[in-house]
Amino acid sequence: KLDEAGIGTGIHYPIALHLAKAYEGLGSRAGDFPVAEKAVSQELSLPMFPDLTTRQQDRVVAEVLKYFAVASSRGSS
Repeated sequence: KLDEAGIGTGIHYPIALHLAKAYEGLGSRAGDFPVAEKAVSQELSLPMFPDLTTRQQDRVVAEVLKYFAVASSRGSS
């Protein structure tokens, strides 16, 4: 929905860091850090940069709040 409103988003950590190839030598397995694994499934990066104006910030916040209001009225988030 944010994309439809012209607000860019991203996912910067699609997998928990302990499962990343760079850390495979540490021997961590899926399930070792369940909170981290759950967090990456719920993470979303919103616009954040030095030139982001207060007006743009307000628009991002308004769209996020609108999303959760609709999701809440449907009984899910």
